[in-house]
Amino acid sequence: MAERGTSKVSLRGWGGVAAMALACALAVVCALLLPLTQRGGSGGEGDGSTGIGSGGVGTGVQTRAEDCDPKVEGKEPERSVRASGDDSSAAVQAIRNRGYLSVGVDQNSYRWGYRDPNNTDRSSELEGFDIDLAHEIAKELLGSPDKIRFKAIPTNQRIPAIKSGQVDMVVRTMTISCDRLKDVAFSTAYFQTGQQVLAPKTATDIKGFGASLAGKRVCSAAGSTAESALKDGKAKGTLPADTDISTTVPNQLDCLVRLQLGEVDAVVTDGALAASQAAQDPTVELKGKPFTTEFYGVAMKQGADGLVARVNQVLDDYRAGSDGWRASYAKWLEPALGPSAGPPAPKYK
Repeated sequence: MAERGTSKVSLRGWGGVAAMALACALAVVCALLLPLTQRGGSGGEGDGSTGIGSGGVGTGVQTRAEDCDPKVEGKEPERSVRASGDDSSAAVQAIRNRGYLSVGVDQNSYRWGYRDPNNTDRSSELEGFDIDLAHEIAKELLGSPDKIRFKAIPTNQRIPAIKSGQVDMVVRTMTISCDRLKDVAFSTAYFQTGQQVLAPKTATDIKGFGASLAGKRVCSAAGSTAESALKDGKAKGTLPADTDISTTVPNQLDCLVRLQLGEVDAVVTDGALAASQAAQDPTVELKGKPFTTEFYGVAMKQGADGLVARVNQVLDDYRAGSDGWRASYAKWLEPALGPSAGPPAPKYK
């Protein structure tokens, strides 16, 4: 894999986080006004359009709600259609005819999909673990990693962006779940994580998810699995009744800003994202162990089985190659998460 974004990032302390948050906030505003472009490759990438979604899609049998159960072997939500190198499906051909891949991403998740505010030489480029994967998919589908257009989308707009055809797919730390399979199709899993609590180091009374959050104000991103986990915890009594979970924001980074400002006491998000934020700021830390097990997948439109199968083939190859998943992990995530045992094995229907 060609190396992108090799500059070192040094964002230490609240000041560093605030600077990044401000840069990201401005970038999000710009993203809402103008589509994102990347590298101006062929296929009209420089014309300012994100393009239309996957166009015509093939029909296929999708996972139904009753066929998905995370506790039942063979019905795990991370199962997907079998990988295939066949490019003849209507969805893949629509992308090829258009000449570029349209991908919904994050642009303010440190080390996953973000713009380095210290990097003035490549201020227009996105970088990170998810961005590497998106480039790899473009390379395999279209012959070049640069035949791609990125569209920054908030957490709660990932599914609407797919269903409306704004993007062909979303590569944005998106957890595969039974609820989401009602609306979109997923690739096999490309990363394993779990929900975790992030709070200031000085908050020694916060021990993790559970009783120590009594009376605390907790932030989560709207439409995220963190929000669902908090609501589920309140309903089941594993989270104290007086825990305030009313603060939700469009993007997960906004929770960190609320934490900085003292508007909330803790954040619940994917442990992988929380670890990246803790790595960039030494005043916050993960509290307790992950209290869920979750898997990230590439989300696509329901019915586009041919495209899903093709992306699964890309993922199979990406996991196997020494310059693919493992190289990207070592570059972006290992500094915060430590050595990895490797990507999760694919599970097919």
